[in-house]
Amino acid sequence: MCGIVGYIGPKDAYPILIKGLQRLEYRGYDSAGVALLADGSLNVYKKKGKVSDLEGEAAGKDVTGHLGIGHTRWATHGPPSDKNSHPHISNNGEIALIHNGIIENYSALKEALKDRGFVFHSDTDTEVLVNLIQDVKDQENTNLEDAVRIALNQVIGAYAICVFEVDNPSVIVTAKMGSPLVIGVGEGEYFVASDATPFLEYTKDAVYLEDGEMATINLNSGLSLRTIVDNKTIDPYIQQLQLDLASIEKGGYEHFMLKEIYEQPKAIYDTFRGRLLPDQHMIKMGGLFEYKDRFLNANRIIIVGCGTSWHAGLVGEYLFEDLARIPVEVEYASEFRYRNPVITDKDVVIAISQSGETADTLAAIKLAKQQGAMIFGICNVVGSSIARETHAGAYTHAGPEIGVASTKAFTAQVTVLALLSIEIAKMKGTLTESRYQQLLEELHGIPNKIEYMLQSDSKVKAISEKYKDAQNCLYLGRGFNFPVALEGALKLKEISYIHAEGYPAAEMKHGPIALIDENMPVFVIAPKNGQYDKIVSNIQEVKARNGKIIAIVSEGDKEIAEMADFTLEIPDSSEAFSPLLTTIPLQLLSYHIAVMRGCNVDQPRNLAKSVTVE
Repeated sequence: MCGIVGYIGPKDAYPILIKGLQRLEYRGYDSAGVALLADGSLNVYKKKGKVSDLEGEAAGKDVTGHLGIGHTRWATHGPPSDKNSHPHISNNGEIALIHNGIIENYSALKEALKDRGFVFHSDTDTEVLVNLIQDVKDQENTNLEDAVRIALNQVIGAYAICVFEVDNPSVIVTAKMGSPLVIGVGEGEYFVASDATPFLEYTKDAVYLEDGEMATINLNSGLSLRTIVDNKTIDPYIQQLQLDLASIEKGGYEHFMLKEIYEQPKAIYDTFRGRLLPDQHMIKMGGLFEYKDRFLNANRIIIVGCGTSWHAGLVGEYLFEDLARIPVEVEYASEFRYRNPVITDKDVVIAISQSGETADTLAAIKLAKQQGAMIFGICNVVGSSIARETHAGAYTHAGPEIGVASTKAFTAQVTVLALLSIEIAKMKGTLTESRYQQLLEELHGIPNKIEYMLQSDSKVKAISEKYKDAQNCLYLGRGFNFPVALEGALKLKEISYIHAEGYPAAEMKHGPIALIDENMPVFVIAPKNGQYDKIVSNIQEVKARNGKIIAIVSEGDKEIAEMADFTLEIPDSSEAFSPLLTTIPLQLLSYHIAVMRGCNVDQPRNLAKSVTVE
């Protein structure tokens, strides 16, 4: 969840660290801090709040130094506070450490350290780790690298850490288990970060650490990797990053979320570009074709994900069952492995994650692999843990998503699921050739339809003004658009802090209807192609109880327009692709309502973008 950044080289570290923390702030933003080393002097500045608060704390103070580490926090152990902020310093004042993850056995380690005279000043598990490293270093009379390795072999949990010591200004030690960590390799300088965005303008050469690996960065001897468990040497593999700076800047938009909503036509196009070939009347996906027999002979497909990715999986369930006639189960990754699921080598597991680092989804993948399932990953970040852990997969190519509330990642994930389900259906013979070609052409036209829809943003904004002060909202959908109701409700509650719930429209009668009165806005997703007549009846039930209806309808719809208080139109599409369209106005509604309520759209309270803890 947290963001970590480090630098060692000829440049001043502080501005690099601050810029890096600003780019990583989507990972957590309840406190921030830096530790800088200059001429044997260690300066640590940390502050509850955002990176801007840290800058205020450090203003006018000594921020010199060519070695430094920085951290932006999403609280796990201990509430947000100055004392719980990272970096943490060992009792002897010699070792500084930043950490992303959770040390599960920190309590036992802490008690043992207390018995040996260590004193603790925070509530964090991280302070335990830095003092454990000091203790090992003192007891074993060894160097920092070996002390880190020995200490980590006593640790249970997840971590990405970056450590240095005062007496050795040319060395940084890093290690990874379950949390992301990447090293940027420059000319006579090195960078460490949770993702590559902090060092994009300095180098495109990157080394991604695998779980159980540690790296020593030495300005004199270079970069060396080894395993944590048995100290075996590993040859670093340097990758060339494909990201560019423009993709992680706002580009004139007020918020990243708005930019990312408007990027969806391009994100969807980039996701199917090179895969969807309508002129050649085919879909081409390497990961699918390599394992096509596993898909075709699967007893069932299990889709795992969390949050928005879980909602995309629900759309995938409708797609696979409707088009390819394969049974599908969609599981919360956070619950999957704890209920002792029945998995066989006849199952295919599709794991969905924007970041490719979601801890619960990674754990689900590992369990399924142990039981013989084939794992297909869908994620957005090249080189991420899920991309490396799966047998095959597809990147979404949505580009960096900085806003914590996911938008373009959702539609890109649905696009990949659509490509998979259409092509598998063709292979299985459950689609006629004409229907196959029709679906290809229609999916190819979705980006243009979204471009057209985005032109009605002013109408969405006007409706948002009407309901920005609502206390509760209900979202209703049927069939393919039931998951969109869930996703629309999630977006509203995430960024505006309005309580909202999504339901299958027919389920409203079984409880939620008791909540409906003149103060309850009800957002109904009701395109023509779907269970239209049924959802018209559901709308009438809401209106009979004085509920306020905001309906997402197909262009030219007259029947619902006469009943609804407001309507937002989408271009005509088949029901299978309607979620790619109906989700757009719901994203815009959530965005505008949040802005009108004065909420921090890109960094909503208590949330973080990449959930790397369980």
